[in-house]
Amino acid sequence: MTITTKTQLCGVLGNPVHHSLSPAIHNAAFRHLGLNFVYLALPVVDDVEGAIRGIRALGNLRGFSVTIPHKVAVMPYLDEIDATARHIGSVNTIIKNQDTLTGYNTDATGALQALRLGGAQLTGQRILLLGSGGAARAIAFGLVVEGEIEHLTILGIDERERASLVKDLRERTAVSVSEAPVNQESLASGIADSHVLIHCTPIGMHPHVDTSCVEKSLWKPDLTVMDIVYNPLETQLLREAREAGCRTIRGVEMFVNQAVGQFERWTGESAPVDVMRAILEEHFR
Repeated sequence: MTITTKTQLCGVLGNPVHHSLSPAIHNAAFRHLGLNFVYLALPVVDDVEGAIRGIRALGNLRGFSVTIPHKVAVMPYLDEIDATARHIGSVNTIIKNQDTLTGYNTDATGALQALRLGGAQLTGQRILLLGSGGAARAIAFGLVVEGEIEHLTILGIDERERASLVKDLRERTAVSVSEAPVNQESLASGIADSHVLIHCTPIGMHPHVDTSCVEKSLWKPDLTVMDIVYNPLETQLLREAREAGCRTIRGVEMFVNQAVGQFERWTGESAPVDVMRAILEEHFR
């Protein structure tokens, strides 16, 4: 693709961003569809307001991913916030439409899409969420706002963080929510009572690939298990769940589907999902 005066610019805003795989994923998708778009990593150290003013001032800018540490900080400078993103309290996607900047959170929609495409049933189901950080918050609100689930149980290490998430869920939604600290007793009870388990902690992430927060003896074969860790492609948690007969969904699927949500909002085209997934699998393999 030749860059021209009509090339549309997208990028990722955050600090640091030198390690981001988003440019490789999105540029491969643009090339595959022959779209006159380009995606860059754009470090924003402190001046988030200045970065947003620049986006408003410059033409040919279409959309941006937002990553750590600016997912919350950008929100006051946007014109509109999608309802799910507003509930979550953070955005990871910005669309520029003429003079209007709108914020979305495709972490939530990406997780739900990964679950559904992986064969998980969500409507009327009981979900167990391990973790209560930023990713867990996005997934939790996605589940209760869009997933039509029956009950959500949250097990987290950080008591204050867990309590804050549960409080927000109870105040902003009508779903039934319970919570407890992570230990073998709460894990055993939660797994026995749930249809779907979603792991949202860094445990098992490279280089600590031989760790899991769930003992092998706790798995049951009728459970669907998704781990949002995507490096390695199959974590120890997923491997042991699969060996116990569980349906498993890799973290790379959430990663791909959150990027798909961004791509399709920016371009109005159906994303080449297999192309985007292949970039990730090649990198982590």
